[in-house]
Amino acid sequence: MIGKIVSAVVGKKIAERTSGMSEGTGALIGVAAATVLRRLGPVGFVAAATGGLLAKRYIAKRQARRTSVA
Repeated sequence: MIGKIVSAVVGKKIAERTSGMSEGTGALIGVAAATVLRRLGPVGFVAAATGGLLAKRYIAKRQARRTSVA
């Protein structure tokens, strides 16, 4: 129960920094992410973290290409 509350607060804070996302949506995403990670277990957590890291690198590389072309 406490974990869901903490994840909702974290999701809300992330939503505040993300344009186009309301605080309620961020809270729901935070609770859903915590639930999914709990169900996936340790291997799923590592896979999700790796996927997030790769996505971050891809987005950064794509943005760097766009700024160098412009």
